[in-house]
Amino acid sequence: MRYRRARVAGGIYFFTVNLAERDRTLLVDHVDLLRSAMGHMKAGHPFNIDAVVILPDHLHTIWTLPEGDCDYPVRWALIKAGFSRRISSAEQRNESRFSKGERGIWQRRYWEHVIRDELDYERHVDYIHYNPVKHSHAHRASDWPHSSIHRQIAAGRADRDWGAEPVTDKDRSFGEK
Repeated sequence: MRYRRARVAGGIYFFTVNLAERDRTLLVDHVDLLRSAMGHMKAGHPFNIDAVVILPDHLHTIWTLPEGDCDYPVRWALIKAGFSRRISSAEQRNESRFSKGERGIWQRRYWEHVIRDELDYERHVDYIHYNPVKHSHAHRASDWPHSSIHRQIAAGRADRDWGAEPVTDKDRSFGEK
């Protein structure tokens, strides 16, 4: 099935990608394999990862694609397949996945959003970095090891204690109601 997706060549995109079994912790258990799959794919299909957080069962990221390029679906297919090939087969597979030769690791769909402007970009970066706190994996954003918040801190664009206080919609609207 082909999904209707936003396609902006050279665009900036926010993504949410989930495991099929949301109670598993594969992404942090095998974070090095996920990073390797992403790195391998990036070598053949370059783009910039502006922000990322990897949580036990899902990840959020912002990508900037090269000018003239809008092919993020191929990139996600390669990342998912590359990661899936690197871990043992212990997941549940329904008949549909089995007949198509698919592993049952990832949800087939994912969420994408084209970043509209600088404020939209900032809000999504904040959402990404605050996510470990939101899901009670960390007291503050910098306590979570699998996040690009550490690049922000090193560059002086964020404070180490950012995200320690509850963030309200009044402070930042993360688009969740």
